[in-house]
Amino acid sequence: MSEFLERLRSHLEPVLELPDPRPKISSYHDMPYAIFRYDPEDEFALRGEVTLLETRLSQKGKRITRISLAECLDAAMRSQRPLEDWFAAEREHGVETIVETIHSVLSNDCPLVDLVAERMPAEPDPLRDLVFILRTGALFPVYRTFSLLEQLKGRVKAPTVLFYPGTLDGASGLRFMGVLDAEHNYRPKIF
Repeated sequence: MSEFLERLRSHLEPVLELPDPRPKISSYHDMPYAIFRYDPEDEFALRGEVTLLETRLSQKGKRITRISLAECLDAAMRSQRPLEDWFAAEREHGVETIVETIHSVLSNDCPLVDLVAERMPAEPDPLRDLVFILRTGALFPVYRTFSLLEQLKGRVKAPTVLFYPGTLDGASGLRFMGVLDAEHNYRPKIF
């Protein structure tokens, strides 16, 4: 069994099965979410395992809402211009300029936090509903999830797990996609 699968099944799943997972997910009442870290090369294996996890949890009475950050990114970019125009702008202005522009779109024009919050269950039952935030790697290198998690504070009611492709740096530092400098200020629990 792979290392991430062992952590998923032995550490995260038992918490999500609890009648009320919130105390084991987070020490903060206004931040009922955690991070599940996995190596970026395990992306496709993780997706399959999350589907199986969702099935097992559903059989135990949990309702799972999936939020794809890839879909949120797509919606934000399309809100500004057609995708073809983004590709043309990249050819004309270069990757660095487009990365900065997309970051600005996700931060200001069409905030990622709002796109995620809109996809949360409308009136969640924190004892039954769970939210899985997936496809986080789609944001690389334009947006780091540290900002998203901080901005979600107070807006998340159901226990939520952000599936994070990256490497651990120390006890609580995360390197997005194993490439960017580690962010050591994550307050959510890291599984």
